Amino acid sequence: MTETTRTFTPDWVSPPGDTIADLLEERDWTQAQLAERLGYTTKHISLLINGKAPINEETALKLERVLGSTAAFWLRYEAQYRAALASKEEETRLQGWTSWLDGLPVKELMNQGVIPKCHLVAKNKPSLVKKLLHFFGVASPEEWRSYYAGMEVSFRRTRQEQSDVGAISAWLRLGEIEAEQLDCPKYSKPKFEKAVREIRTLTVLPPEEFEPQMQQLCRESGVVLVLVPSISRAHVSGVARWLNPHKALIQLSLYGKTNDRFWFNFFHEAAHILLHDKENIFLDEWDSGETLESEPEREANQWAREFLIPPDYEGELAALKSKTDVIDFAQRIGIHPAIVVGRLQHDCIIPVSWMNGLKESFCFQGVE
Repeated sequence: MTETTRTFTPDWVSPPGDTIADLLEERDWTQAQLAERLGYTTKHISLLINGKAPINEETALKLERVLGSTAAFWLRYEAQYRAALASKEEETRLQGWTSWLDGLPVKELMNQGVIPKCHLVAKNKPSLVKKLLHFFGVASPEEWRSYYAGMEVSFRRTRQEQSDVGAISAWLRLGEIEAEQLDCPKYSKPKFEKAVREIRTLTVLPPEEFEPQMQQLCRESGVVLVLVPSISRAHVSGVARWLNPHKALIQLSLYGKTNDRFWFNFFHEAAHILLHDKENIFLDEWDSGETLESEPEREANQWAREFLIPPDYEGELAALKSKTDVIDFAQRIGIHPAIVVGRLQHDCIIPVSWMNGLKESFCFQGVE
């Protein structure tokens, strides 16, 4: 028999033992006779024929000498069989994991191009499970639960309704993937403090100008800033977290898409990096109504408020009753007027319907 007369077809699972059995039949040999020629026990030959014992390099060389073909053929046949067997077993496992999809924002991830679009029907679900395991970088839903769902104990939320761990973990993973592609030096608190002061001066610029400067200033201090489209069930506008002891991440979703919200969110997350420990993951929602007033959240809110509008100027806020007043005040302290309007509305100095014309709506390139 030559190597070209018998080829393995990978769309069905056939062990090399089938070919060994065929050759024994052609030669009218018993398994005991083959065992004697190969120097193996009859039991080991039975295991080989039934695919229970793998063909290693030594066995392949012996088969080449006794039954023909080449050692490479036998090794390749064995490898293809094991791969096909693993594929069959994988199909069974994936089918058993399809219920995991129920807790994930599958359609939103399709819409964002994370996974290919397809109908969410039974025949497509195993493939979707495989793609989402690859997306999360885990071997199984169990590892996902251990790693991503396990993060829930570290979440510091600003609203009780942020309970969809599947949506939150998907949004966090999108930020991780983007951050993993960006190199930066080790985190330096003095450098980040300086960067944040410089970023405050950028609030008056349009996004196409301040975005690259802002990201560079953060990255040079060991903080990666990424912008990731929001996932509705996550209810997250921003997060501050540490990817490792030397690399921090600020991730913003542009939820709300007005510049007053964006800037307050950024400085709020920056406060978490500057003030708080590296163990927690601080998930934040803008103006979320009933909030979980943890001490770190209060500190981050207060820090952002005072950083944007220093306490020395707070006494002047109540007198700002017109757009001209707001613009003049904002120019004097070096921030965008929208930030002042947001503060006046939040503190109930003016109604939420006033002066919204000073706010700007925007999105970033590639982010909707």
